[in-house]
Amino acid sequence: MHPVQIGFSINEILFLVSLVTGLCWVAWRLRLRRMTEPPAKKPLWVSFGSELFVVVALMFTCRIALADWPKVPSGSMEPTLRVGDYLLVNHLAYGPRLPFTNTAIEMGRPQRGDVVVFRYPLDVSQFYVKRLVGLPGDRVQFKDGVVSVNGAPFDAELLGEGTADEDRHQLLMRETSEGSTRTLKINPLWQGRMRLNPRVAGLAEHCRSERDGLWACTVPPGHYLMLGDNRDNSADSREWGFLPHEQVYGKAVRVLINFSDLKRAWTAL
Repeated sequence: MHPVQIGFSINEILFLVSLVTGLCWVAWRLRLRRMTEPPAKKPLWVSFGSELFVVVALMFTCRIALADWPKVPSGSMEPTLRVGDYLLVNHLAYGPRLPFTNTAIEMGRPQRGDVVVFRYPLDVSQFYVKRLVGLPGDRVQFKDGVVSVNGAPFDAELLGEGTADEDRHQLLMRETSEGSTRTLKINPLWQGRMRLNPRVAGLAEHCRSERDGLWACTVPPGHYLMLGDNRDNSADSREWGFLPHEQVYGKAVRVLINFSDLKRAWTAL
């Protein structure tokens, strides 16, 4: 059992604003009932309080229950995601998350290969996005950038050096598992030798590392093993440990838009 962690992000801010504006709306309606006729000019707290209630409440409901649109801040998921991408996050894939505790109304479970948005376990006010590689109970082996799960290696094919500005001097690799394919980025100087952090609770207990870039983990119950597609430049489970299920936030399904590269709009993940 994990201690309850209180998250405070844009969702919690919208919840509090919805609460305050909702109270303003109720107070104004009660005051109107006591008046013989409406005032010629509304008080300032009505204009900036109760009249914003519907707009803010709709925004909050959409972000919590249906879909979200976070912005990608780093290159840890390149080339799948680029810095500046706005993502369409489907909450119905796994179920809406309630604010502050991120408690879920379960409607589904993350699957291997999903691009998952979650609360960073070390600071639940932050949202991270990574690819789910290991489910609870999976035996995940990582060897120089190539992954195998429960003894079945992912099909990996080297594509050559990247051509986009962000990918120059980096190697691109096509990875296929269970019918889904994605492109990964490998640093030729590292080539998958990023090591596990031995100081992180859980990794020492459930993982064994023979050398940098060669390790194996058994994912504990209620947790997931997450990796970035930019395999040699990603703060993921190798650095901070397994992801608790209760911190899962939603499934990223498309790039909505990137204002620096409009061709990426509506790209499926």
